[in-house]
Amino acid sequence: MVRVREVKARSVNPDLERLQSYPFQKLSALLDGVHPDSRRKPIALHIGEPRHPTPVFIKQALADSLDGLAHYPPTRGSEALRTAIAEWVARRYRLDALDPRSEVIPVNGSREALFALAQAVIDPTRPAPVVACPNPFYQIYEGAALLARAEPHYLNNLPQNRYAFDFGQLPDEIWRHIQLIYVCSPANPTGYVMSLAEWERLFALSDRHGFVIASDECYSEIYLDEDRPPLGALQAAHQLGRKGFSRLVMLSSLSKRSNVPGMRSGFVAGDAALLDKFLLYRTYHGCAMSPPVQAASIAAWKDEAHVAENRRLYREKFAAALDILRPVLDVEIPAAAFYLWPRTPLPDTEFARRLYQEQAVSVLPGSYLAREAHGVNPGVNRVRIALVAPGDECAEAARRIRAFVEAL
Repeated sequence: MVRVREVKARSVNPDLERLQSYPFQKLSALLDGVHPDSRRKPIALHIGEPRHPTPVFIKQALADSLDGLAHYPPTRGSEALRTAIAEWVARRYRLDALDPRSEVIPVNGSREALFALAQAVIDPTRPAPVVACPNPFYQIYEGAALLARAEPHYLNNLPQNRYAFDFGQLPDEIWRHIQLIYVCSPANPTGYVMSLAEWERLFALSDRHGFVIASDECYSEIYLDEDRPPLGALQAAHQLGRKGFSRLVMLSSLSKRSNVPGMRSGFVAGDAALLDKFLLYRTYHGCAMSPPVQAASIAAWKDEAHVAENRRLYREKFAAALDILRPVLDVEIPAAAFYLWPRTPLPDTEFARRLYQEQAVSVLPGSYLAREAHGVNPGVNRVRIALVAPGDECAEAARRIRAFVEAL
């Protein structure tokens, strides 16, 4: 009789065990077994999924290009798409023309590229690689760092500092090991926009220590003052006289700008030498954008009227929500993005659970968006409220939140 030796099962990649549950999974667990009054229509304000209608011309461009499904798309995207993106970046940020051949790569949404970038940039053979990121943060930053065999370190964005970066939170010993830093401006969830002075300090640190800066700008087109569009990373570099975007890339997306989160379309732009290596990684990664999505993306990047209308709708929702909530919560209008980030009179998880139970409104506990660092979790006792639902639903949700707080 042949004996088969049992092999103990093991994880393919032990670093997967270091990943935390996604914030929305945590929220589902928190709300498990909670049954709000069935007479109330649930209103979801916990997820930053745009719910304004997708412009008809974008859908038409997608439909008109379905014959493209018969062809394999190039990883670097079509010349027409790269040119449309390069021209948009130059217009939006008042830059000299980008080279669409070397300084732009279309990607399947900024989330995919934010993760992949760390895998391409981090050198795990160097001692103790570090990835820095804001705190609170988009959880992809942390997961990308861990799966690239780097250690995440967090920079707390605190209200007493207007949610700005305090780069002094990390000692020189850590900065020497940083290979990549993620920044998010406009920030999720605070809406804070980095100043030119902050960019100058960050560029100086990058020059000193040689790390790559990845600027996540997916909320750049959701701003409330039409005369003050948020400053971007490439724009800041240009204004400071930096040439060639050395060690700097920005990432943007059509999801929020054009209300097409399901289309998964964005881009990375900046340092040509870095993007050349990133393109090599993506060629093996196998994540080229489909031709119909490319065609629809070209149409979207070339039009600004629908984006201005999008901002108008958000301005109306912010005005209504703030008018209702200000008497009971410390809500402030953000510089950009579509979130409110108020302090809660209860622990944030209890607030979210009871609000859903009593008023059928779901919001995201702030502690789920942050980690304890430097002795504090900057999301504790805050909630993220995403004003993504239609205007009447957002106003109704604000009235329910106010009633809930007043009854405490």
